[in-house]
Amino acid sequence: MTDDSRRPAPIPLTVLTGFLGAGKTTLLNRLLRDPAFADTLVIVNEFGEVGLDHLLIETVDDDMILLGAGCLCCTVRGDLIGALEDLLRKRDNGRIRPFRRVVIETTGLADPAPILHALIYHPYLVLRYRLQGIVTVVDAVNGDATLDAHPEAVRQAAVADRIVLTKADLDPGAADRLRARLQALNPGAAIDGTDVPAADLLGGPFGLEGARADLRAWLGEAVPDVRAAPQPQDVNRHDASIRAFSLTNDAPVSRAALEMFLDLLRSSQGSKLLRLKGLVAVADDPERPLVLHGVQHVLHAPISLPAWPDQDRRSRLVLIVRDLDPAFVGKLWDAFLGRPAIDAPDAAALTDNPLAIPNG
Repeated sequence: MTDDSRRPAPIPLTVLTGFLGAGKTTLLNRLLRDPAFADTLVIVNEFGEVGLDHLLIETVDDDMILLGAGCLCCTVRGDLIGALEDLLRKRDNGRIRPFRRVVIETTGLADPAPILHALIYHPYLVLRYRLQGIVTVVDAVNGDATLDAHPEAVRQAAVADRIVLTKADLDPGAADRLRARLQALNPGAAIDGTDVPAADLLGGPFGLEGARADLRAWLGEAVPDVRAAPQPQDVNRHDASIRAFSLTNDAPVSRAALEMFLDLLRSSQGSKLLRLKGLVAVADDPERPLVLHGVQHVLHAPISLPAWPDQDRRSRLVLIVRDLDPAFVGKLWDAFLGRPAIDAPDAAALTDNPLAIPNG
């Protein structure tokens, strides 16, 4: 039997993403000079066969790794997994100095979902790394037009835990309008300027000591409940098909009902589920809530907290979806909770194959 007490603590990992020209490299260079980034290993992904981005990143000892096989998508996931595994072997064998955290900077053209799949689905990586947060950099001057023209930029903003606005001083009015749009697109994300301290950028509910108090902020108190009146959507926006909403329950939830709800949701609607976060009281152990997070078809193994972060004991799931009616998900949630007054969802509405096997 494996002695879990001897297993090394998971290494916090932050994903830094953002569209081309948003300012990721500039932000990363500044953060690398911050003492809070000591003992941080950076993995850089770049687009194209000729390496250019690494010339713009200052060398930090030997802890810079460049992946040059293409944009960070399914075609490069094998390289990423291999690199992360190799780093662990070198660290464990003393061939490189120990690192306390990892930052992955993605290419500006990347859909973040594949990298998140690798981090929360791979059976070994999930034991050794712990996703601490997703930071998305957005250009305040060109961000509005970028969101209109590029679905990848919309997805990058939608899955973020924290959004960093760059160049906001160049056009404060445009920055304010973009901030409002990003807040509507992803109500749970904190939105900061480039002066955000490194410690805050690295912070999250999974890695740093004492961070459990940040769980409510991580979930996003501004995300409306699915039963609230629907917010108006601008049909001229490419992100109008993306909705953020929450599901709540005052009483503890049956573990079996929760698992069945999540299994059906991810198998039938996984391609439309951009991000899921949750803090849930389970009936068999209500004082030790479960932290949930997932991307599309893949859900991270639940993390059991030793106690609630505050006095609010409600179960809460926060979802960001694309082309999926929040009311349908709400009915599904109510059906598994056994709420008699709510109509069960129509099975014909399960547009994806409900028997699909998650492929990571």
